[in-house]
Amino acid sequence: HATSGLELEPPSDEPYLSTSLQDFWGRRWNLMVTYLLRHTVYKPARSFFDNMLGSMWAPLAAVLAAFIVSGLMHELVFYYVTRVSPTWEVTWYFVLHGACVVVEFGVKRVFSGKAQLHWAVSTPLTVGFVVATAMWLFFPPVLRTGAVEKAIEECKVLLDFAKVLWKVNPFW
Repeated sequence: HATSGLELEPPSDEPYLSTSLQDFWGRRWNLMVTYLLRHTVYKPARSFFDNMLGSMWAPLAAVLAAFIVSGLMHELVFYYVTRVSPTWEVTWYFVLHGACVVVEFGVKRVFSGKAQLHWAVSTPLTVGFVVATAMWLFFPPVLRTGAVEKAIEECKVLLDFAKVLWKVNPFW
């Protein structure tokens, strides 16, 4: 960024320090996607559900909507890379996390100010849950379909193309 003068936003903010799923997904992991989903799915869905469910329940339905959209978008990306029909495990990963964020929100509301887990407990629980559920639902279809190998091949093709461009005009 020093040579271009551009100020780049970090892609994440120490997700391994997350003290809750809300903290992980809303403030620490994949910040660009979080921002996009907040403005393109969560806010419009919350506005829509406000009329149907009221202001108490609308945020929860909007959270679920954002997680469902994220799951479907991941399925679409994996399909594009692998051309293998989705198994929907990845979508279920995001649905599960969305449901857990909703439950967490309710638990925090009930225990507001009364009891709170110490970060030394909540952080390993949060990160452990994210990793365990990813190993169960997110990574198996990625590994089974060869998505990693296919993505690496795509990168090699891109690098080969860049080498050709460099030979043609090294000042690009």
